[in-house]
Amino acid sequence: MNYTGTRSPYAFSASEAIARGIADDGGLFVPESFPPLTAEEIQKLVGMDYRQRAVLVLSKYLTDFTQEELEACVKGAYCGTFDNDEPAPLREVDSKTFLLDLWHGPTCAFKDLALQLLPHLLTRSAKRTMPDKEIVILVATSGDTGKAALEGFADVPGVRIIVFYPENGVSAIQKLQMTTQTGNNVAVCAIKGNFDDAQTGVKNIFSDPEMIGKLAEKGYVFSSANSINFGRLVPQIIYYVSAYCDLLKSGKLKEGEKFNVAVPTGNFGNILAAVYAKRMGIPVNKFICASNKNKILTDFIRTGVYDRNREFHLTTSPSMDILISSNLERMLYHLCDGSCSQVAEWMNSLKRDGKYQVPAEILAKLQNEFWGGYCDDVQAENAIRELFTKHNMLCDTHTAVAVDVVAQYRKETGDDTLCIMASTASAYKFAPAVLPAVCDEKISGDGFEVISKLSEVTGTPIPASLADLNKREVLHKTCVAKEEMAAFILNALK
Repeated sequence: MNYTGTRSPYAFSASEAIARGIADDGGLFVPESFPPLTAEEIQKLVGMDYRQRAVLVLSKYLTDFTQEELEACVKGAYCGTFDNDEPAPLREVDSKTFLLDLWHGPTCAFKDLALQLLPHLLTRSAKRTMPDKEIVILVATSGDTGKAALEGFADVPGVRIIVFYPENGVSAIQKLQMTTQTGNNVAVCAIKGNFDDAQTGVKNIFSDPEMIGKLAEKGYVFSSANSINFGRLVPQIIYYVSAYCDLLKSGKLKEGEKFNVAVPTGNFGNILAAVYAKRMGIPVNKFICASNKNKILTDFIRTGVYDRNREFHLTTSPSMDILISSNLERMLYHLCDGSCSQVAEWMNSLKRDGKYQVPAEILAKLQNEFWGGYCDDVQAENAIRELFTKHNMLCDTHTAVAVDVVAQYRKETGDDTLCIMASTASAYKFAPAVLPAVCDEKISGDGFEVISKLSEVTGTPIPASLADLNKREVLHKTCVAKEEMAAFILNALK
């Protein structure tokens, strides 16, 4: 399996694509084809546990890794790091609705499913393709990726990791998770701006010849732990394949029977992984793309116009407060049948004018598979309340966006196909926004009083990784303007 770029053609191996992270022209790496899962393989997968399924799916894409290497990577990522050794369990809401819980890892967010595995994939890829270099991982985060990446890469030999987050664009818990991170190879920095500023800054640094040259002189090379890195995307395919197999195993679905997938998303990576699972043969009927008030993806799916020239909203689902959805570029590449020049034209238009528009035939292909909807903070709060009141299930603010949008979809279309909703974070990461939905009593304090009250009211345990967070020392206190990100990197690397 080789990998090409979305803006220019390449022929890189999986290891080269993962080690590089992003193409030299700023494009993203995509597989040249989608490896099919045969009916026989799906039957085998049904009888496997999550780790065995992971090895089989990874082997389809990472063809320059040996079976032994993949097994070692998966064991390192998923053994003893997730609650009950179940990385992605399903919770039944009703016979037609399931939550796919993706937050049982060390940082209580879905990013753990990929970022516990990526360090293993990346270090092996780097040794194979650039053995004399030290990798510098650059991360822009809207909250969850940063901590998950720090957790995965802390003290990994041969790797340095630098994380940027928007100063006022993450929850208090997310901020503490990052700023208290230990490790001799980590640096964390806030920026005066939003997530799009951080993400654009990181992308610009990746393609800055002067920065690349300065680092090369010292034996460093850039890579990414954001979902622009295919090594971040491929582990996410696994949990959609696994969820389908669990539904087959439980008899909730028959082989070949279609189901819907709903994903709360801002950067489009999580829902794109479900698209890749479908391309492999998993029978997804409709992808329900759920947005918060920053509804740029909803508008794009409905109109074919992508326009970031709009008001930016800070919401109770901050990980989705995004106006530049990086992974949509990969989807555009597949929709236009791999026309690099067309994708490059759209991306240049986005950079120059802040918008682009796809032609009617591309929009028709998109709408054939996707339905886009959005909800505001009040609707999300109501969704949390209803889910808890009716089903005694607790969810976070991002998952609540998906819950509300699925209800909208069913009301508008009449489609009651079984639906899997990605549950992307623990409710405790966003306790100040979740508590009012399940408790009338107003609680003030440093956030941890709210966490305790949420546990008391709902009868659910506080995740161990969050319980003592307020007692940890804040180690990373720097905040810079977005124009100073490059200088911070050089200083952090000394």
